[in-house]
Amino acid sequence: MSAIITGFETHDVRFPTSLTGDGTDAMNTDCDYSSAYVTLFTSTDLVGHGMTFTIGRGNDIVCAAIKELAKRLVGKDTEELFANMGATWDYLNADPQLRWIGPEKGVIHIALGAVDNALWDMYARSRRKPLWKLIVDMTPEEIVNATAFRYITDALTRSEALAMLQAKAATKAEREARVREVGYPAYVTSAGWLGYSDEKVARLTREAVAAGFNHFKMKVGADRDNDLRRGKIIRSIIDDPQYLPPSASPRHSNSPELQGKNAGPTGAVLMIDANQVWDVPQAIEYVKSLEEIKPWFIEEPTAPDDILGHAAIRKALKPHGIGVATGEHAHNRIVFKQLLQAEAIDVCQIDSCRLAGVSEVLSVLLMAAKFGVPVCPHAGGVGLCEYVIHLSLIDYIVVSGTMERNVLEFVDHLHEHFLYPCSINKNGRYNVPNDADEGYSIEMHKKSIEEYEWPNGSYWVSAKAQ
Repeated sequence: MSAIITGFETHDVRFPTSLTGDGTDAMNTDCDYSSAYVTLFTSTDLVGHGMTFTIGRGNDIVCAAIKELAKRLVGKDTEELFANMGATWDYLNADPQLRWIGPEKGVIHIALGAVDNALWDMYARSRRKPLWKLIVDMTPEEIVNATAFRYITDALTRSEALAMLQAKAATKAEREARVREVGYPAYVTSAGWLGYSDEKVARLTREAVAAGFNHFKMKVGADRDNDLRRGKIIRSIIDDPQYLPPSASPRHSNSPELQGKNAGPTGAVLMIDANQVWDVPQAIEYVKSLEEIKPWFIEEPTAPDDILGHAAIRKALKPHGIGVATGEHAHNRIVFKQLLQAEAIDVCQIDSCRLAGVSEVLSVLLMAAKFGVPVCPHAGGVGLCEYVIHLSLIDYIVVSGTMERNVLEFVDHLHEHFLYPCSINKNGRYNVPNDADEGYSIEMHKKSIEEYEWPNGSYWVSAKAQ
């Protein structure tokens, strides 16, 4: 049944993660994980929830931008919007006065991510399917119509995208059954924050190994000697068979999912992340000096907009067996297009709400598949893990057709605030979201909003009183 969008509400929700050092890295030393949250209402009981992620101050500015963009949906018929989500994305992105202060980047673009994600959540709820299943069940033609193509047709045309999707369509049911059975590969960042003591790093690493993970990431870039010491602590645990869970055995480094990843004797893989802290020459020399801890890749070695800088770093590090990954702060599909065209990255890291929602994510998944680059989404934060499992499932089942090289970030923070939290199985893999009512899995508990809304939520009022 059709419904009319009648209104919306936003919430500036902030969690005090800076108190425990969660999220700390060489660039971001004071992080309060925050959600700029929106709910769309209709003339029926149908709603849609969406959010974008920040690390504290400025979240209110994003909420203000969300309000301006969400106004464009009021009065619209939901079924007309759902019929061509690519055209709907273009419409949301087309307010000339709002676009002027982007265009397609910054606050306006991530606010659009929250609104577009809320609309996709509503679409999935209207069909009583999780978001990933909604898209997996679409025809190739419907997926192409749902994708943002403006400015990328020199790298990927609609007809090329359609042919790619049609080539995978006949076998997608087999892949869906497979991932439901085994789960989607994950890696863990929870042990690697810069603000943690050595003892905490060691304890969390042991816990992660025991939980079945075999891909691990640590933050680097503030102090080389400190990074080497922490890296050796992590390596000493993940490379030692005594810490493996009883049911696990060492994995062979020549297996398809580990080839080229600098895997250690147990098959464990270590990645490093600098969060943009270096200039290009610094990045090259610094990462070379960490070769001893055998990283698979360096993530965000320099400014996220520096396409040629990433290409230079990749070229310099290739002889050392270290790859380059980026995408967490890539503004839009155009930046990803150039990273791929310039052969600047070994790993493509989409972000579920830095990109402006599902329609733009689809364009990047398709481009990465065409260029043969694995997609390993950025997660962590608040709500991002809930979001990105849907995107990785879409990539595996209908776009790339593979999850051998791919791993999806997992951080064990703040999941309890969501009605449909993500979960990890005993083998360190994401479980497949399977509730007919969860949509895009981003609906937050009302109690959490009441407690952590800035500045008048009960937690923040109490904190100020103290």
